[in-house]
Amino acid sequence: MIKIHNTLTREKEEFKPLEAGRVKMYVCGPTVYNYIHIGNARSAIAFDTIRRYFEYRGYQVDYVSNFTDVDDKIIRAAQELQVTAPEVADRFIAAFKEDAGALNIEAATLNPRVMDHIPDIIEFIQVLIDKGYAYAVNGDVYYRTRKFADYGKLSDQSIDELEVGASQRTGGEQDIKEDPLDFALWKSAKPGEIFWSAPWGQGRPGWHIECSVMATKHLGETIDIHGGGQDLEFPHHENEIAQSEAKTGKKFANYWMHNGYVTIGDDDEKMSKSLGNFVTVHDIVKVVDPQVLRFFMATTQYRRPIRYSEKTLQDAANNLQRLKTAKENAEFRLAQAAAGLSDDEKRQEQLQELEARFVAEMDDDFNAANGITVVYELAKWLNNYSEQPAVSAAVLESALVQFASWLQVFGIKFAQEDLLDEQIDGLIAERNQARKDKNFARSDEIRDTLKAQGIILEDTPQGTRWRRDA
Repeated sequence: MIKIHNTLTREKEEFKPLEAGRVKMYVCGPTVYNYIHIGNARSAIAFDTIRRYFEYRGYQVDYVSNFTDVDDKIIRAAQELQVTAPEVADRFIAAFKEDAGALNIEAATLNPRVMDHIPDIIEFIQVLIDKGYAYAVNGDVYYRTRKFADYGKLSDQSIDELEVGASQRTGGEQDIKEDPLDFALWKSAKPGEIFWSAPWGQGRPGWHIECSVMATKHLGETIDIHGGGQDLEFPHHENEIAQSEAKTGKKFANYWMHNGYVTIGDDDEKMSKSLGNFVTVHDIVKVVDPQVLRFFMATTQYRRPIRYSEKTLQDAANNLQRLKTAKENAEFRLAQAAAGLSDDEKRQEQLQELEARFVAEMDDDFNAANGITVVYELAKWLNNYSEQPAVSAAVLESALVQFASWLQVFGIKFAQEDLLDEQIDGLIAERNQARKDKNFARSDEIRDTLKAQGIILEDTPQGTRWRRDA
């Protein structure tokens, strides 16, 4: 039973999907005006690891993560580079995909772009206006924050507390709002800016409305999980809730998940572009093995902050090498392994106990720090077993498959990871025997571990066939 810490309720809750066996998940993606820094990468890696664990547990994940390609920062970058805003976005979307590939982040089911959803955004805003939740003034459109009764429920802030801060802002936009708390859904175009035509005038969407539109359009009016960095909890995600639930009258997301910051320096200062203390993935992967950076971030529980330093990276590199060495030791002994030994059943039970512990740790709000501890224990088990005078091929094959499938959850795949045909045949034979013995738990485990390695089984009247997933 997977439990998730829900930011909305501030409690761990049992995950109950809207549709059995399926997860509808939206994660806020990058604003594409520059290379991503490792703070951005932390969010992408954290939610990729969560997605991978859902898949390991047998769920189909509809994973949607957007590209924000309409934004003040993109407009400024276009002016500085003397190119168009779409050209800036195209350049840094390509850069993001390159960096994400280096970090072994699975491609999203869909990466919607704002520029492709302008008609949807205009239609969404019009519904909010028609319902009285929004109003147009001088070509802008604002959301009436006070009209949404539950505003502040995600970030646990009251309207009165928010009003104190908002009332201190004066001039410009504040002068034309009905209320200092109201936020922009549509911004009228300034000279030289990219724009689209809407009933309220030429302009472009505000940031918050973009994600509301793309999430509901591609995943439905209610989704299972909405995720993003801790810094997005307020106002971005708070505003998404207000917009989406005002339009649909339905709960927007059942579970809200937020990853912790990456800190840097002795003072544990948050890494961000605005503070100028960021390190881009584009630069760091030139000097650091991308797998080490991935491992460093994927093996911390997603809600915890991560301290970035040369020491923490070196620790990750050392731990990753320990795991690789254990795998190589086991593969070396596999060549001399016996077909079977008298203690095979006992050894398989030990592996099953480790499997149960790994699942228990990861089911607890994706506790990667505890989960990787079980992986280290399996590595130790592999080393100890590999040193035995006689080893069983069936046991080593099961252990190696289990080891690889766990590492896959963390996005780690060592070179030459693919199973040999004879290893696959051996596991299928073991599965067939387990089914004859009515040991369906073991049968299912073998099927799932093979699936994690891209091996698809087909049970036919003539026997079990297998193929590698293309």
